Amino acid sequence: MKILILGAGKMGSFFADVLSFDHEVAVLDTDPKKMRFIYNTQRMTNPADVKEFAPELVINAATLKYTIEAFNNVLDFLPENCILSDIASVKTGLEEFYAKCGRPFVSTHPMFGPTFASLSDLSTQSAIIITESSHLGKVFFRDLYNGLKLNVFEYSFKQHDETIAYSLSIPFASTLVFASVMKHQDAPGTTFKRHMNIAQGLLSEDDFLLTEILFNPYTSGQVEQIRKKLKELIDIIDNKDSKRMKGFLTEVRKNIE
Repeated sequence: MKILILGAGKMGSFFADVLSFDHEVAVLDTDPKKMRFIYNTQRMTNPADVKEFAPELVINAATLKYTIEAFNNVLDFLPENCILSDIASVKTGLEEFYAKCGRPFVSTHPMFGPTFASLSDLSTQSAIIITESSHLGKVFFRDLYNGLKLNVFEYSFKQHDETIAYSLSIPFASTLVFASVMKHQDAPGTTFKRHMNIAQGLLSEDDFLLTEILFNPYTSGQVEQIRKKLKELIDIIDNKDSKRMKGFLTEVRKNIE
């Protein structure tokens, strides 16, 4: 299959590496320096070059802020039957975009990032395929993700964003709060160092990615749960209430079992 990847960032490069040995792959990015180490693919910086390549599938790996713009830049150069696909972490606005453009599409979300995941072993990681996607698109990505040994789930657009608000927004918000009050430690403990590593990894991600995930319309309700529990914990600490603390810890242990 002829596959065009939009964006040569971390995930775009990852997909290029994974797909280039079994498919004819081209990568389009406005910054040629980002494509210096991409192997076994065609490199493009001009959207007009896409017309001659005539891809059968487009994988949009552009930064979330530019996902729809990246699609619009190449739509006029794509064959009518070309399948559009995105790997966006938040799907807000994409359902409406796909309905408007009227092309076959498949929306997925590989639930891992190169910062934290071991790309040599993804068996503990997951991927989501959006239910409303076209059949052929879903078949392609299900085969691809199964080949990477990912655990594949199927959610609607709405279910996806609700899930992301829970599974990403909560740890992102918690880590950002930790890092915002952190002070240098000459002799940090093991737990502190682990939290520090998580914070450093998170903050190495693109600011637009972090922002869009936290701006997910379902995030606010999840962060509100953190605020309520933090208020409860502060009250327990202030009153040195051992009985309530035991109950709090018991509840937390049940949650993580």
